[in-house]
Amino acid sequence: MMPYINDSTGKANTNEPTRNTSEWTVQDSAQLYGTSHWGAGYFDVSDNGDAVVTVDFNGSGKQVSVPIIDIVKGMQERGLEMPAVLRIENLLDHRIKQLNEAFARAIKECGYRNHYRGVFPIKVNQQCHVIEEIATFGGSFHHGLEAGSKAELIIALSQLKDHDSFIVCNGYKDAEFIELGLYAKQMGIRTFFVVETPAELPIIIKQSQALGIEPLIGVRIRLSVAVEGHWEQDSGDRSIFGLSTAALLDIVEQLKAANMLHCLQLLHCHIGSQIPNIRNIRSGVLEACRYYSGLVAEGAPMGFLDMGGGLAVDYEGSCSNSTHSMNYQLDEYCVDIVETIRENLDPLNIEHPVIITESGRATVAYSSMLLFNILDVRDHKPTNLPESLPENSHEQLQNLWYVKDNVQVKKLQESYNDCLYYRDEVRELFRRGQINLRERALAENIALAIFEEIALLLPQVERFPSELENLPTLLSDIYYGNFSLFQSLPDIWAIDQTFPIMPIHRLDEEPTREAILADITCDCDGKIDQFTTPDGVRSTLPLHPLRANEEYYLGVFLVGAYQETLGDLHNLFGDTNVVSVRVNLDGSYSFVREFHGDSIADVLSYVEYDPKSMQEQLRRNAEAAVREGKITVTMRQQILKAFRESLQGYTYFER
Repeated sequence: MMPYINDSTGKANTNEPTRNTSEWTVQDSAQLYGTSHWGAGYFDVSDNGDAVVTVDFNGSGKQVSVPIIDIVKGMQERGLEMPAVLRIENLLDHRIKQLNEAFARAIKECGYRNHYRGVFPIKVNQQCHVIEEIATFGGSFHHGLEAGSKAELIIALSQLKDHDSFIVCNGYKDAEFIELGLYAKQMGIRTFFVVETPAELPIIIKQSQALGIEPLIGVRIRLSVAVEGHWEQDSGDRSIFGLSTAALLDIVEQLKAANMLHCLQLLHCHIGSQIPNIRNIRSGVLEACRYYSGLVAEGAPMGFLDMGGGLAVDYEGSCSNSTHSMNYQLDEYCVDIVETIRENLDPLNIEHPVIITESGRATVAYSSMLLFNILDVRDHKPTNLPESLPENSHEQLQNLWYVKDNVQVKKLQESYNDCLYYRDEVRELFRRGQINLRERALAENIALAIFEEIALLLPQVERFPSELENLPTLLSDIYYGNFSLFQSLPDIWAIDQTFPIMPIHRLDEEPTREAILADITCDCDGKIDQFTTPDGVRSTLPLHPLRANEEYYLGVFLVGAYQETLGDLHNLFGDTNVVSVRVNLDGSYSFVREFHGDSIADVLSYVEYDPKSMQEQLRRNAEAAVREGKITVTMRQQILKAFRESLQGYTYFER
């Protein structure tokens, strides 16, 4: 097994397991892949070496764990092949329950004199069965929905049945959008229009007067607090959303002039989608309270404080303030918000507002995972290396061979430099036609053998040159996965998001190969070469060698937020198969929903092709080929049949 190089220090990680496969344990796999760190109690490794999902049945005192590989087998029996998105409905329910109960505890602990209402931002995952589950299960907590477009408002109106839940309308709103929201309010659903820009207010006032329905108005302010992590440039003064202080006062004056200041009841702010540092949250709440109290002083009744999203997900499991982690827990998050509001409003004798948050990522991320099989491996091990060089071998080949036989701990850098030099000399000779193809192949194999030997000796070195840090990546295998990065994991490509990735079986075996992952798109960006660990990000992932005639499955976890809604049709790979499963108290599980992924005909229609017209065009082309004697009538029928069947097939690789 190649050494794990810590990218930040350049030192070999001496904790990397080097034991034989027979000594490997499932605890070693759990530690290697960090399940106890990022799994949040939902994911772990069983004694049988399988990745399992664990559901906590509150009230029964019982936890039930189900091997994910068993669910995959059940999917295959139902005709649902890889790749597929697997959702565990229990986890979605549990996240909603945890969020609401954590705020309830914080409110009681801090002596807060109001309650909490959560709203789920539909944009985070717009899939129908996800929203249905949130609206149904969340109804017992009066958990509402946030809509940022007319389409999302229509979803909210059709799905919310609990009239104690809220709809918060963000984004730019035209007259039609506002009309729908006013009707929702008239029907008894508390629907807030959050003013993003001063230009929206006249439309709200006009539509309200035309329909005779008073609106519930909120204002979104732009906080000066800047968050840490990926969204730093979009927070603070550089935030593209929210009113300035001057614009906020202009809104107040317009409402006073229209005799509608009493409609202004909500203050909204949002400082980031994934806030890793709890100090940013406390600072943001403090500043929001100043704006809230200022609006009360202006005569607005207020009553609702919406702190937006930002509750993070610890994708790394490092419990730090790095971009893809978080240095706090849910209870601390809730207490900090509740306590800060109370401490700032009590001295001003301002009544405590209803607290609203729009936690999307933290609500849905854990409930979904992407599963796929590995189709092939390109390894970088030397092959067919002879015991000795052929007679009369070129001088540069002899030089490479000498380096191979003399790799030592005390001169690793020298061996590396010499290897690169002689290998490049051989490549130049090949370009000039002075050595042949077989000699070039032999030189490449010798160089790989040298690199591999250097990598094996690296753990014995206290500190080594930065050049050698790239060896694990240089020597890593490429595992080709049956998925499209751009369709199913677009944030990896777009914003360097990291997700926990691991095999879902064979975890009682030592993973002896180091790899990067490539998808099946013909795009050089369709790869994953950054992987999360509790110790930071590494450039390769330990995996098992493939076995003949046996599938090898990987899971990408915590992908429930944004990945489906942001996916595209790169290479015309469409939506994957989707399965929703509910784990039962007796240890069984039910396939609640099954959605077959896009067919080729589906994705062609998305880009304006008509499959029927395409079939007719092929028929004409085939008939012309018959007339020209290129194919027989029988072959024509075979071609048309294959074309029709392919149109109805899965866009991904099928065994």
